[in-house]
Amino acid sequence: MTLPTDPAANLAALIRCASVTPAEGGALSALETMLKPLGFLVDRPVFSEDGTPDIENLYARRSGNGPHLMFAGHTDVVPVGDEAAWTHPPFAAEIANGEMYGRGAVDMKGGIACFIAAIARHVENNGGPKGTVSLLITGDEEGPAINGTVKLLEWAASRGEKWDASIVGEPTNPDALGDMIKIGRRGSLSGSITVSGRQGHAAYPQLADNPVRGLITLVDALLHPVFDKGTKDFQPTNLEVTSIDVGNPATNVIPAKATATFNIRFNDTWTAESVQAEIHNRLDQASKRKKYRPGKKTPVDYDLVWRDRPSHVFLTRDDKLVDTLAGSIKAAVGKKPALSTSGGTSDARFIKDYCPVVEFGLVGKTMHMVDERVALADLETLTRIYQRFIEDWFGQG
Repeated sequence: MTLPTDPAANLAALIRCASVTPAEGGALSALETMLKPLGFLVDRPVFSEDGTPDIENLYARRSGNGPHLMFAGHTDVVPVGDEAAWTHPPFAAEIANGEMYGRGAVDMKGGIACFIAAIARHVENNGGPKGTVSLLITGDEEGPAINGTVKLLEWAASRGEKWDASIVGEPTNPDALGDMIKIGRRGSLSGSITVSGRQGHAAYPQLADNPVRGLITLVDALLHPVFDKGTKDFQPTNLEVTSIDVGNPATNVIPAKATATFNIRFNDTWTAESVQAEIHNRLDQASKRKKYRPGKKTPVDYDLVWRDRPSHVFLTRDDKLVDTLAGSIKAAVGKKPALSTSGGTSDARFIKDYCPVVEFGLVGKTMHMVDERVALADLETLTRIYQRFIEDWFGQG
């Protein structure tokens, strides 16, 4: 029986599955084919919720007597964009100049392919880990993240699954393999502010109430002053206005409404609740200011709507998990990785409620880009890192 010990072959099989969110595209079937010869029991639950697409997920378990390590990731990928702009077809897994091209090569089918190869080599060499290994793979990470990891964790936990540690195989390295382990993430929260005014002629502003003036007042209060200067483990909180829209095609009409959308990434100075309270307070105070609304006697009439669910800030403090992974990286590439909480969110924000979690995968330079690709040498190196980690974490090194 041939085991899936070659990460490049594993990745090619996954890339050739066009699993653009929410489509499964054959990727989970490809994983199941790789995992069953390794002794994994595979479940593929489908989760649903009104207003969102059904999502198929995969949970695979190889049981043993000892601690339980979970590897987590996603097989769904973002759209390819302009396919004609790709040097090689996005779902062909073609190799050129030592690199494999394809959507998902680094984000994050490559990480999954390497972990499976690492497990396969461990099984081939040692007969399997002294403990339990599971893979928790969603098809909804690049989408709304509603019918994926959150529900898959709940589903597995309801069946008695408990984990001692988890690695998420996201592409964490900015420049070279071994640069960085993610040991936490800032929280994330999004909202929209809609200001209501009174439509009118631009030449007769006294007869109207321009909502853009009110919106500028409120947005200014969100941008200044800064929320904090950062902490020991996290960079400063930052709020970005991501959209301002009035839906007004006319140049001589004062609009009736104006809306701004924002996202805030907050550190451990804040909780989701306290940062929401701070934003509410800033808006309430700013609504009374007259700088951009001379002559107006009433406060800015605004409505604040929080969008989606907040992502909470977290920091992993598990010496065995972090130190073992850092040691495996140093043994493979000769350098000590930085421990970072930078970047956006990932499914680690859900996993941290069940067990300690870190993130480590490939170099992320080309993720979501045209010509996403990975060096074959990096696939081999990441496989060796994962294999060394499995051996050392289970005490078989």
